[in-house]
Amino acid sequence: NPSNLLARYGFLDESSSATFCKYVIENPTFEMFNLGYPNSMYFYNDGGISNEVWDVLLYELLKSPEEQQAFYHAHMSGDGATKQNYHDEYFPQTLAVLQNHVDYLVHELDEAYIRMEDQSFISSVDEEDDDNSNSYPRLPLISRHNNTVRGILELVKRYLDGMTTSY
Repeated sequence: NPSNLLARYGFLDESSSATFCKYVIENPTFEMFNLGYPNSMYFYNDGGISNEVWDVLLYELLKSPEEQQAFYHAHMSGDGATKQNYHDEYFPQTLAVLQNHVDYLVHELDEAYIRMEDQSFISSVDEEDDDNSNSYPRLPLISRHNNTVRGILELVKRYLDGMTTSY
């Protein structure tokens, strides 16, 4: 996970097979943690999405506590058929939430790039001999990280768009 390594150790592993999906829940429940939030919620570098992302988003979407409990119980007991029934029933809503989330992340990365560019940081990132590269020594690394994550998000977006047309 390139984001985790950058935040913890200050380096970027561009060979990572996935990145966190970066979905934030204000007050996650015990059940959400058991469904995989946030440690198993990944977007893969081939555009795939971990099952935990779908499970947590669905759990959050379920209208009644009874539905949430039934879904959670199915998850904990390994009842794949019941889980799949819930996923099928709520697929359009879950897909819409996920598409909105990915669109939001892409927009945020675009905004960050524009802010860096507006402050003439990008040219110094590319040249790396300008005075700004000394003032902001991690900027080239952050820019590469954002580009890596954006590339994964674009693949996820294509994958989700394909699901929209086939559903």
